[in-house]
Formats: sequence, C-alpha cells, structure tokens
Amino acid sequence: MKARLLPSLCLTVLGLLAGVGTHVGAQEARLEWLPSGASTKFGYYMPQRLALSATQPAGVKKVPADVKAPIFGEVSLGPKEAPRNFIVLVDEPAGGAQRLWVDANGNGDLTDDPPVTWSQRNGSTTYGGEATVTLPYGAEKRELQFSMYRFDPNARVDAKTMLLYYRQWGYSGELTLGGKVYKAMIDDAKATGDFRGAEGEASSYVFLLIDVNGDGKFDSRAERFDIRQPFNVGGTTYEVAGLTATGAGLKIVKSDKLVEEAKPVAALIVGGKPAPFTAKLTDGRNVRFPDDYKGKVVLLDFWATWCAPCRAELPNLKRIYDEFHAQGFEILGVSLDNEDSVKKLGQFTKDNGMMWPQIADGKFWDAEIGKLYGVHSIPTCILVNGSTGLITALTAESRGANLRPSVMRALGKTAASPPVPDVAR
Repeated sequence: MKARLLPSLCLTVLGLLAGVGTHVGAQEARLEWLPSGASTKFGYYMPQRLALSATQPAGVKKVPADVKAPIFGEVSLGPKEAPRNFIVLVDEPAGGAQRLWVDANGNGDLTDDPPVTWSQRNGSTTYGGEATVTLPYGAEKRELQFSMYRFDPNARVDAKTMLLYYRQWGYSGELTLGGKVYKAMIDDAKATGDFRGAEGEASSYVFLLIDVNGDGKFDSRAERFDIRQPFNVGGTTYEVAGLTATGAGLKIVKSDKLVEEAKPVAALIVGGKPAPFTAKLTDGRNVRFPDDYKGKVVLLDFWATWCAPCRAELPNLKRIYDEFHAQGFEILGVSLDNEDSVKKLGQFTKDNGMMWPQIADGKFWDAEIGKLYGVHSIPTCILVNGSTGLITALTAESRGANLRPSVMRALGKTAASPPVPDVAR
C-alpha cells in the first residue's frame, strides 16, 4: 500500500526561564506521520517474535474456505490500556507454498481484508511480506504497516512456531533545539503501537532520533535517545513531555537534570581505527580487540542465529575461514541473540562448523559491543589488520563475493582466484 501522510505532529520545544515557572520562546517543529516505509529511514529494525499455534484463537469468526494447514498468531498493537489484537493466519500445507492472511480490520473475519504480500525471498526458503492494519486510538483511526518474515520450518526447529515482524510506521521531519534545525524521527522500535514506550524497564524502546552531526543518518551510539530519558544536545539537557499513545502532542522542554552531551563518535571508515574493547567470550576467556590480533587479519562479524542474511552468509564465511585461517585469518563473532535464542548459540555454532570465538551477552539490539559500534542492521562485518590496527574493509566489501579478495589483500596476497558465489543475496 502506498504511504500517505496524515496530519503532522505538532512538536513544541519550550524553554524554561531559570527560577521562574513560565514557558518562554516556544518553537514548533513538524514531524509527519508515516504509516509505512519508515524502516528504511530509521536505518535499522528490531524483529519481534510472534508465537504461532494450530489452536484457533477465540476471536476468529471466519477463515478462507480453501485453507489446508492453518496456524495462528495474534499481534497486539495500540494503547496499553486498550490494545487491539490482529489475528495472523499462515497456511502451510505439506509440499505446497505458504499463504498468509492478516485480520487488518480487527473484526475476526479473515476473508474481508486486503490481500497480504507474502512470497519467497530471492528463491530462498524464507517467506516475507507486509500487511497494513487499521488501529483505533479512541475516536481516531490510523493505518500502520508492519513487515513480516518466516523461516522454513523444516530447516529450523524453532521456526515451526515462529513468525517475525517489525514496524514500518513512525514520525519523520525536523525539530529545532537551541536555535538549530535538525532532521528527526520518532521510532516505536518494538512495534507496540504505543509511543509512550515501556515503563520500568532499562529502555522504553521508543526513541527520538536526531541527526546531530547533519550527515543524513542516525547514529545509534549518539543520535538515538530514549523517549523517557533526559538527553543533551548542543550542551543543553532536554526532556520529552506530554507523551501520548499516538505520539501526538509531545513537547520537548529544557530539563533541570544534567546529563552528558551526546557527541557523535567518529565514523567507521576504511583506513580508520575500530573502537577497541575488552569482552568475555562464550567459553569464559577474555578477548582484547584488536590488541589480541597482532600479526593477524580479523573479521569482526556482528550476526545472530535469527538473522536470515547472516545464516545465508555462513557457508561463504566458513569457506574463507577454512581456506585462510592457517595463513593468519581470524573471525571474532559478536552475537545479537536475545536471552532466549542465545541459549542455543553453542549448539548452533557447533552444528554449523563455526570454529571461531563468539561474544554473546544476550542483550539483542542492546548488545554492548553492538552499541559501541552503532550496529543497527546485521550482518555487519568489519575487516581489521591486527598489526596496524586499521580497518581494511567494511560490510559491503567484507561479505559475499567480496570477502575473499578483501581477505587476500589484507593478507598481502596478490594471486587472483575466482571469487566464491555471493550466497547472501
């Protein structure tokens, strides 16, 4: 469905006169509501796990007559006081193609909704698509699109009862802080449909993104702010007030709290230095990066067991490791698995012949090393010369068909051999 812009959010920036409770110097910024297509603008997404079951939910009133092997799930969206459940139906007959329906209007009838896009991705066994639902916020209604994908249940045991989805909605536009105009977005990262975010947790998972350095991107290390926490831009600390479920009516006010200014870190570039760190490996040992790799070439590989492109890249990664490991090539994996999936990491790496060490703290997108490097999509791969401590190749040149020649150059080899197929595409 083509995105259409609904009435914009009026975001007020208020300055507090010191010692006086009067608001002065009010400024307005316009952030447009995006019912779809926001994920690309954010530059990242956080897939949410939807449990599937053969048990038909009580809210189902009618299903398509030709469904053969139905499994169901329910996506809960909207204000936490009155969420709306949207039923998802996957038809997965043995030996046949998958089909999917979403009860977009929430009436329990899966035969009167717009068709959902659902097809195999690039000839793989992973299916993907999008659906748009109509979500009521009191008397107001909004359309929200979310993307979905499902692994081949015959290839993964945990995929039999799992579908993954993520938000395509949000706000986008500009805001003014301290007299300076910034590009900005508001992200409901956990796809709840409630822009007030989670309370009482380490993160609300609703973020205000501000392009502080003006490079046209949002660095998750220094330009993504929790909507419930004070933040400092340009030396002034602000807070978000007036939170509502729809995100409308938000205010940014100067805060009486003091937090450290968020300064964008240096960009990762070929010829630059990677951020050093010390971390504990899954086998209990400590690793110092890149200090422990002097005399080696090391690929820092951010991945996860639930990531389809990461899994598709594994055969290529293993081939290059087996070919060049004895000549000084190493891999250091950084898993972005969550608390549940990280429990299966050891068996997964063993089953797939991944002989290289792994870092895994089970924090999903909040993984400490991932945050240090501003990782907002995976796989992210950084090739480093351990002797010089300099980056020799970044993601585009360090995966798929480009990985082998990049490793050869880093090892000082000039012999040209045919590249391996780009299995990740």
